[in-house]
Amino acid sequence: MSLADDIRSASVSRYGLYTVIAVMAAFYLAPLESGLMTSIKTQDAFINTTPFIPPFGDGFTLGPWNEAWAQMQGPLTDFSGALYNSAFVAIPATVLSGLIGSIAAYGLTNLNWRGQAGVLILFVAGMFVPYQSVLVPLTRFWTIVGLHNHLAGIPFLAQRVGLIELIVTHTAYGIPICTILFRSYYASFDQSMLEAARIDGATFTRIYRRIIFPLSKPMFAVVLIYQFTQVWNDFLFALVLVSSPTSEVATIALNKLQGSMVQQYNIQMAAAFIAALPTLLVYVLFGDKFAEGVAGET
Repeated sequence: MSLADDIRSASVSRYGLYTVIAVMAAFYLAPLESGLMTSIKTQDAFINTTPFIPPFGDGFTLGPWNEAWAQMQGPLTDFSGALYNSAFVAIPATVLSGLIGSIAAYGLTNLNWRGQAGVLILFVAGMFVPYQSVLVPLTRFWTIVGLHNHLAGIPFLAQRVGLIELIVTHTAYGIPICTILFRSYYASFDQSMLEAARIDGATFTRIYRRIIFPLSKPMFAVVLIYQFTQVWNDFLFALVLVSSPTSEVATIALNKLQGSMVQQYNIQMAAAFIAALPTLLVYVLFGDKFAEGVAGET
């Protein structure tokens, strides 16, 4: 086979690969495109056109986006309030679960102590506990704790008791998976570097603060994206723990956009895109570190 034939064969293979990638991209992006087209159509245009067809003429409108932002089914909140409440829960829950998971993983990886294997098994088991199985004991637990009574003298927190319960719940639920992820990451570290720090007299805390923590940025990005997405998209815990209309999170607000008589799909799609923007922003900001963490780079 000549050089020209080799080049021609390579070009055909490359075009074939590009074609497969383009088809797969179109397949996976089709729902997003249909949702976006629906969100900028009037109700009549949505009824009379195929979802993925762009609106033309009078069928185009940004009204659904305005209504999704400002008009909610709940009587005392709007969508910006729901977004704020979701951020109020997701940010501290993500940071706390990631930080605690990192410290726990360091203790499980670089220290030898009795019962270590048993604790690790508990962390692994904690990853597989379904939300549904803890709803009754969870609600009973928070009833016994009675945060409403303890925070009654602090108006800002007293109005957000359900959100504080969500923060603690998601933090506890996220610690096992965060710990396992960090443990796998720390297992790949050069132990001679840590041993040299110990020989120089560095304490457990100093080693973590000066060596482990700075090298953990890629895995923190992985945990941040994973945990933030999990907490932000949670519906079940929020539905059970949050009872005040002023404390509704984004997923509850989205659910309330569903009409009982007429389905306004254009408003629902616009609201879904607005609710997804924070998670998309997190992926954009930490995507490079996420790739490094998944690849195990330090």
